[in-house]
Amino acid sequence: MKPPIQLPTSSVARNAVVAIAVVAVGAAVYWMADILTPLAMAIFLLIMIDGVKRTIEKRTRLPDHTAGIAALILVVLGFFASIAFIVNGAYGFFSDASGVSASIGPRIDQILADASRLVGVATPPTLTDLIAQIDVRGYLMQVAAQAQGVVTGAIFVMIYLGFLLASQGGFRRKLVTMFPDDSVRDEAVQVFQRVRGGVEGYLWVQTVTGVMICAAAWILMRAVGLQNAEFWTFVIFIVGFIPVLGGAVAGLAPPLFALVQFESYWPALILLGGLQAILFISGNFIQPRMQGDNQNIDPVVVLLALAFWGKVWGVVGMFLSTPLAVMAMAILAEFRGSRWMAILLSGDGEPYADDKPERSARKAAARPSRRSRVNPPQTMED
Repeated sequence: MKPPIQLPTSSVARNAVVAIAVVAVGAAVYWMADILTPLAMAIFLLIMIDGVKRTIEKRTRLPDHTAGIAALILVVLGFFASIAFIVNGAYGFFSDASGVSASIGPRIDQILADASRLVGVATPPTLTDLIAQIDVRGYLMQVAAQAQGVVTGAIFVMIYLGFLLASQGGFRRKLVTMFPDDSVRDEAVQVFQRVRGGVEGYLWVQTVTGVMICAAAWILMRAVGLQNAEFWTFVIFIVGFIPVLGGAVAGLAPPLFALVQFESYWPALILLGGLQAILFISGNFIQPRMQGDNQNIDPVVVLLALAFWGKVWGVVGMFLSTPLAVMAMAILAEFRGSRWMAILLSGDGEPYADDKPERSARKAAARPSRRSRVNPPQTMED
């Protein structure tokens, strides 16, 4: 019998401590979801503000303070404008639906009858009586509660963001106090820059590809005459930041509502085929070329991160699942004891950081054809 592999006691103890820490952190983020969810969203907005600020400084002649104020205004206005657009669009959609509610039941009955005829069912089921028995008041109360929760959450996000901005000025002094040694402090700064670069690269890729997908989807929906095309376009853009589920919602929701709106099945089929083609081209050709190695994450890890953060933080967790995975891999790769976890998270076994810069340079020289990351680590002057 082959003897088991013997590991050093220090490695076993270190890995056990890491595993216990991961379980403890997972339990903490689950039980403190109400507190940590708006804080995580505020940190996400803070990173966005920092990226927009540096972009404004590079493309304009505005001073640092003015560029920061402009970036703050743009991000905050965009945040509230997104919430307002979704709420108003949903209200208008449900208002239109309530105006044509008398035709929704017969239309669904017709769809069921046609589908039953195809499979040879003589007596198709009907949904008219079921729809008539729906507790509309109860659903409206649930929608109102959800809307109130969104508004309350947005207020807490802004409160957290204000305190984060206020404490940002003393971050450099805290960094000097925490790491008095220059080499250790520079290494800590590099970790922060890699985390920032990974998240900003993810945001950049998802935003640009989302705009491309939405432009093509809007043209397609307007061509077939789908109602509330602008609302569905914005929904497609927002859900594009949610991996896996975002593509399913973007490709299936508009065709499903087209089935109810139109008497013919052709508009829904055209929307289904066109949206699937747009998502296929973007996901297999455009997005991989833009990403390069910036989101070097295993697809299984992306799926597990989506399930985990969706379980503990709901929709906000699904929205932040990939940025959190990017941050975790970038941080774990910087420490020798946790580097093996970053290797497991990475897509090709080579996470962001290397133990030695010289070895990283040798790897880059040995593979000149390898695509570079879209957002490499940046200097503090950036």
